[in-house]
Amino acid sequence: MNKQLNITNPVYPIMIAIGIAHLINDTMQAVIPAMFPIFKSELGLTFTQIGLISFVLNIFASALQPVVGFVSDKKPMPYALPIGMVSSFIGIAVIALTTQYWIILIAVLFLGFGSAVFHPEGSRVSFMAAGSKRGLAQSIYQVGGNSGQALAPLISAYIFDIFGQRGAAIVLVATTFGIILLSKIAGWYKKQLEQERIAKKKRVLVSTLPPLTQKQVGIALALLFTIIFARSFYTTNITNFYVFYLMDHYDVSLRLGQILIFTFMAFGVVGTFFGGSLSDRIGRKNVIILSVVVPMPFCLALPYVSLWAAVLFLVIIGTLIMISFSVTVVYAQELVPTKIGTMAGLTTGFAFGMGAIGAMVIGMLMDHKGIDFTMMIVSLLPLLLLIAFFLPKDKPASTIA
Repeated sequence: MNKQLNITNPVYPIMIAIGIAHLINDTMQAVIPAMFPIFKSELGLTFTQIGLISFVLNIFASALQPVVGFVSDKKPMPYALPIGMVSSFIGIAVIALTTQYWIILIAVLFLGFGSAVFHPEGSRVSFMAAGSKRGLAQSIYQVGGNSGQALAPLISAYIFDIFGQRGAAIVLVATTFGIILLSKIAGWYKKQLEQERIAKKKRVLVSTLPPLTQKQVGIALALLFTIIFARSFYTTNITNFYVFYLMDHYDVSLRLGQILIFTFMAFGVVGTFFGGSLSDRIGRKNVIILSVVVPMPFCLALPYVSLWAAVLFLVIIGTLIMISFSVTVVYAQELVPTKIGTMAGLTTGFAFGMGAIGAMVIGMLMDHKGIDFTMMIVSLLPLLLLIAFFLPKDKPASTIA
């Protein structure tokens, strides 16, 4: 029987490298929402068609991620990381060249596949490099991804607004670097697996949660997925569609609107970074509750305030609602500590899936009920986050020997 080993020494260069790779991966994903204004103005797509593009991208990635995570728990696949980014490279290249709606839908499948392969294996690399700093490692990893997503409005404002759809090809430069970087990380990953095989020791996650029955774990996961659903649905509305509300309701330019969306996402990156390390100190559940209670009134009031207040509210909401982003992944992994890849795939994949469904529903609502009505309805979603109070209480990681 293999011995189980909890590694306590963090490998910071790998933690940072996989975070950079995550940034590049999610920058490629960010190209799609960044192109929504281009798709609407140049290709004449409806909000529903735009929502379908996001749906195809995210639901495909959502469905595949748990599968990849489950397989990698049984047989890790180090070189799947650069292969996945090659798939994303192909998707971006096709999108830069086509004006056909159906080809765009096919191209985003390549992006979805690349994302589905990257996230579970990337999370596993983060875990292997984390040592005793699980919250910090997951934060660095997720900061990379959220930073890439945050670039979407800037890409829209300063690349697509100038170069049009073909500007997507510029991202391929970063993608090439990402493929090289992931090849190096995959080599380190493979060596770690070989060392574990020779030593007959296996890394395991030491959970901060008390012993739970299978039923309690199931209930906790259901609560956690509901939280991820509400958060993903709400943030998808802000990142993909709120720019149209800004342009329609406040009469701002597309460029200014995209800069304001970037502000929301950039402060979300800040929240993500501090959330993981904070959860190591005060506990995962406490951080999740913090991310629920404090931004709640600002979410509810956002559709009704003036422009200057909306900017301030976007900063507050972005920072606080995303504090729990990396924490929910770690919390799920600690609920089922023997399935690191599977739980990373389920939580991240579920977030992608809810974002996909959210994009479809919001697009249809905006087409049929109008922008203002849609924003008012979506502003109520964060109320669902209050179920975080019913999650099992954990101990701060710093108190675990």
